[in-house]
Amino acid sequence: MATQQHTTAQLIDIESRLGAHNYHPLDVVLTRGEGVWVWDVDGKRYLDCLSAYSAVNQGHCHPVIGKALMEQAQRLTLTSRAFRNDQLPLFYEEICALTRSHKVLPMNSGAEAVETAIKAVRKWGYDEKGIAEDAAEIIVCENGFHGRTITIVGFSTDPVAREGFGPFAPGFRCVPFGDAAALEAAITPNTVACLIEPIQGEAGVIIPPDGYLRTVRELCTRHDIMLLLDEIQTGLGRTGKLFAEEHEGIEADVTLVGKALSGGFYPMSAVLSNREVLGVLKPGNHGSTFGGNPLACAVARAALKVLIEEGMIDNARIQGDYLLEGLRGLRHPGIREVRGRGLMLAIELDPAGAAARVYSEALMQAGVLCKETHTHTLRLAPPLVINRAEVDWLLQTITEVFEHRTAP
Repeated sequence: MATQQHTTAQLIDIESRLGAHNYHPLDVVLTRGEGVWVWDVDGKRYLDCLSAYSAVNQGHCHPVIGKALMEQAQRLTLTSRAFRNDQLPLFYEEICALTRSHKVLPMNSGAEAVETAIKAVRKWGYDEKGIAEDAAEIIVCENGFHGRTITIVGFSTDPVAREGFGPFAPGFRCVPFGDAAALEAAITPNTVACLIEPIQGEAGVIIPPDGYLRTVRELCTRHDIMLLLDEIQTGLGRTGKLFAEEHEGIEADVTLVGKALSGGFYPMSAVLSNREVLGVLKPGNHGSTFGGNPLACAVARAALKVLIEEGMIDNARIQGDYLLEGLRGLRHPGIREVRGRGLMLAIELDPAGAAARVYSEALMQAGVLCKETHTHTLRLAPPLVINRAEVDWLLQTITEVFEHRTAP
């Protein structure tokens, strides 16, 4: 294999010379993964605390999901939606039973799911609510992250995501996250939906005030607008519940899933909806050559199966609570706050101190892979299969790294 014939430095040089510089990765070149662990080309082992931004909730190379992929890859991989396949209806049946959804539209990436939901809810507004053509509005939140398409970055408040990519699509009103009063004030007769992350991941694991989502749900019901929850990172067990909305006992009208939907084996996302929103779509309104392909569906069916049958969601809650308690026991002058829910946690550092990149690089040297977000926040999100001994090792390693940074 090529990775066995090249050094780490050579591979990084090739990537730097030939690839677009749209990422700033840590300088580790990975070649193998199993469970919570990954190995680089030099054979060093690391505990993965990013989980590919929660795409490998089920752990790296889960054997059951891998088996499903291999078996389906030898039978049928792609038909397009011009023809039916025997995996798509079973995927529909199983995910609807699990999530109590009425309709499903499968796509390939999280951003595609978001774009699909935006299209569908606008059409619902025109067809069912009687909003004038091209006047539909969607309320979004400051510091939210929903993907990288032109439409999505157009309503982002992150200048790095926006600058140099305009002009942008109209039809979005942005309000502060966690402020239900501001959201209510932004509602107009043309509002068709609110699009919200139940916990803002890229912003630094920002958890809204208790009761916020319940209030938003009530506002959407009262004003006849659709609540769209982006659970692409928070969903499928990450926060210790199947969906983060369950922490407040609500149900969205439309839920967006991706990432862990296929356990890191194959790109797949889905829009989970009530009948009203996806019910407005007719043949020709929307589609995808690869969306709902039999390989993706077989993989997703296996990924959902192991998530439930192997108790990964409960494990995320139990190990997450333990990890959060341990992290809050860190005594370090550079730590401003530790927060999280389930296995979605963050260590926020004092902006006056060292940047989070310094700590992510030090942790990498110690055998822990995590990634900073917004300069002064370290995000920790290990696979949901992590066990107590691995959490203890992780806590010990993090403690040693922070103590070393405190030492004179």
